[in-house]
Amino acid sequence: MKINWGTGIVIAFTLFMSFILYFVIKVQSNSKYDNELVVEEYYKHDAKFGDEMVRIQNAQNLVEKPQIINEAGEIKIIFPPKFDPKNIKGKVSLYRPSNKKLDFEIPISLSNSTLLIPKKSLVGGRWDINLNWEYNNKEYQSKNTIYLN
Repeated sequence: MKINWGTGIVIAFTLFMSFILYFVIKVQSNSKYDNELVVEEYYKHDAKFGDEMVRIQNAQNLVEKPQIINEAGEIKIIFPPKFDPKNIKGKVSLYRPSNKKLDFEIPISLSNSTLLIPKKSLVGGRWDINLNWEYNNKEYQSKNTIYLN
């Protein structure tokens, strides 16, 4: 049986469409490939982007910035000594880009200049740390990324 060029093109298109359809179904049905939004209500978040930029600029203008140190059993967030720890208010948000269910927030409540986050509550991989705090009615924001084994 001979296959002419028209039949060959139809067979090639059918195989190509089957190949693409297979991968679309595989990605949509496998939870490993979840493509969730990073932020719920994205447009409301985007409307406040200017305020976020002001907080980030305030943090960048600091001579001494908060440090995030990734140690063996914990993550340390050390605020500059010039800040009175009792007057620092805010929250630390830990985002897991690959799984929204692992995201959580920790309120900042300090007795000294160090905030400790135990690693036992964190799975390995990439974590985005968003540090929002207020001191003397001025707001600051820092964003960092850490990788855990």
